[in-house]
Amino acid sequence: MNFPKLQIRTTDAKLGLNIEKPKQVIRQPKATQHIEQPAAIVEMNTTRGVMKIDSSQARRDVGLIGPLEFTSKYASEGRQKGMQGIARRASEGRQMMDIAHNSNAVASIAKKNTFPTPARLGIDFIPSVGSVKLDYTPSKVDINIQTQYAKISAQVNKPIHEYTPGNVSGFMLQNPSIEIDFIV
Repeated sequence: MNFPKLQIRTTDAKLGLNIEKPKQVIRQPKATQHIEQPAAIVEMNTTRGVMKIDSSQARRDVGLIGPLEFTSKYASEGRQKGMQGIARRASEGRQMMDIAHNSNAVASIAKKNTFPTPARLGIDFIPSVGSVKLDYTPSKVDINIQTQYAKISAQVNKPIHEYTPGNVSGFMLQNPSIEIDFIV
């Protein structure tokens, strides 16, 4: 017996897709910054160094003295020389009074006045050791520094985010079908 046969042919459906890709752009702007560094405040105070040189003793040793001391010294020396001159003249006067007893009195007085005693020779202009006195006060420096901190102002900028979503659309490339045949 022959049974009819059933023959089935199918065609699959084919779908097509249109895909638009999404677009995403992210940009991060740089932070806005303002940095300021104020200069440090520096205060300096100095006191001058002082050097005192006292050379008055050395000047006295070489014969250079101030006007007051000069007049006082030479007035004293003048008084002393004056007194010595008075004493010498008094002595010569006494010798002249005794001319009767001493006939050579005038000659001896003339001889003594003509040839005075020689002056002392030597170096008198070298000052004595330690006659110059030095006194030094060193200078002082006071430094006061006030540091200034940096002033930083920063503003963070938000990221810029642009997004375009994608799109998917479908369409039929091939419609499905079924064919059924009876074969006897």
